[in-house]
Amino acid sequence: MGFGLSSSSSAAAWKWLGFVTAVWVQAISGNNYTFSNYSDALKSLMGLTQLQLNNLSVAKDVGKAFGLLAGLASDRLPTPVILLIGSVEGLVGYGAQWLVVSRRIQPLPYWQMCIFLCLGGNSTTWMNTAVLVTCIRNFRRNRGPVSGILKGFVGLSTAIFTDLASALFSSSPSSFLLLLTLVPFAVCLSAVLFLREYPPPAASDDPKEESRYFGVFNAVAVVLAVYLLAFDVTAPHGRAISRAFAAFLLVLLASPLAVPAYCFLKSLSSSGPSLGGSDEPSRGDEEKHRGRGDLTEPLLRQEVVPESQQKPEVVVVEEEALKRTPVIGEDHTILEAMRSVDFWILFVSFLCGVGTGLAVMNNMGQMGLALGYTDVSMFISLTSIWGFFGRIGSGTLSEFFLKKAGTPRPLWNAASQILMAVGYIILAMALPGSLYIGSIVVGICYGVRLAITVPTASELFGLKYYGLIYNILILNLPLGSFLFSGLLAGLLYDAQATRTAGGGNTCVGPHCYRIVFVVMAIACVAGFGLDVLLAARTKKVYAKIYASKKSKKVGSDGQ
Repeated sequence: MGFGLSSSSSAAAWKWLGFVTAVWVQAISGNNYTFSNYSDALKSLMGLTQLQLNNLSVAKDVGKAFGLLAGLASDRLPTPVILLIGSVEGLVGYGAQWLVVSRRIQPLPYWQMCIFLCLGGNSTTWMNTAVLVTCIRNFRRNRGPVSGILKGFVGLSTAIFTDLASALFSSSPSSFLLLLTLVPFAVCLSAVLFLREYPPPAASDDPKEESRYFGVFNAVAVVLAVYLLAFDVTAPHGRAISRAFAAFLLVLLASPLAVPAYCFLKSLSSSGPSLGGSDEPSRGDEEKHRGRGDLTEPLLRQEVVPESQQKPEVVVVEEEALKRTPVIGEDHTILEAMRSVDFWILFVSFLCGVGTGLAVMNNMGQMGLALGYTDVSMFISLTSIWGFFGRIGSGTLSEFFLKKAGTPRPLWNAASQILMAVGYIILAMALPGSLYIGSIVVGICYGVRLAITVPTASELFGLKYYGLIYNILILNLPLGSFLFSGLLAGLLYDAQATRTAGGGNTCVGPHCYRIVFVVMAIACVAGFGLDVLLAARTKKVYAKIYASKKSKKVGSDGQ
């Protein structure tokens, strides 16, 4: 017989250990945003025009369209299986690209490269779905901070990969792709062991303690972002400094393990050993709580009358209510959500924000070259790091103002859209330093858009079918990439470019992307109007959520 703790006293520690591995998965799952780091190598190696290169980036984003499969699987398959599928897809998709760029094989036909880029893009949808759905269900009281932290680390992942490759391999495109091939696969294997859904917290659990732990993750993330930013602005570095940077970066990424370690020590001191116990919740207990009833606890509770006290006419009314279309704030199936006007307002406004942001990220390499910069890794890192600040800051602030004043989350999306439009105007002006300013502004606003939409969708359409609804919204990534990057940026760039000897083309000067930026600014203004409309339409829902959170706080303070 071994000594262990009761599952009730140590379940929190296992849940936080799972959250740490979720953070690690997110810190390596932003590889879709790193295309600019090796796009120029693909363009020259395969002799592509800008339109052909942009269509390769669209193929990468089209992989996210198949995220619907991950959404369907999230309600049927356990989290470890979903993670394994994503990690194997990434290994194959990025592995093939590494073989081509490193010249270990001859360049593949264009259509085959599209397939492998699509596989790489689809791999992240399985990782993100597994992580987001599981963690939002595990920490339903703090959906904003959960979304902000996880999406924040996705934003940092581009800078993490870029700076590691720069520190260890001098920005070699083939070495960079090797990192994208092996590191996500290894990290997902660690998450398979610990990331899973746990029972909802007991009513007696202290919500402030959970908030304090999230504060630790926020602090680590901010330190990590500042550390990456300092490395970028002080470049170039010698070999010794670069290796020391990489070593300390790994230490920072491992530091959140202090939270589950503290929980384990706290449970040891408070509960004491029990015979025959087990630290980790058993499979039977876990499966018992995997039912949709436990995992779909609504934000707004309804009063339940005991069956013995119900009158016959009340029962008839309730049966009719079950057949009615759910209102905003209740659980929706995917078809019910798609019949809602509010869903399509959220969908189109999301398209205006993330579609234009992706166009900048996918074309950053050529944008930098057009403005005379030979190394664009700085701008890629700036977009990533400031995207992190947008994600983590908006998640925490939106949750604070929701609890404080019932502020609708879509208002934060509206603010990000109008600021993003300003960023595109700055980029179109092509003044000295405008690419630095534009990269920062677009990164912040893109981060806000992603982080706010995640909890907004769960609050408006419920958690029951959240995995599928989330992946329907994520269809905006390939759609936006096709419209703004593949068509708009690709066609207008080629119209201004001159042919090169290798069969490709190039364009130098601020005129190459000026019209692209103006059109994207107009799209963001339209998105701003849609977000304001959605905030007005959902004001009553957020007022109810605010009242619900306030009553729970009063109840916990009175205990």
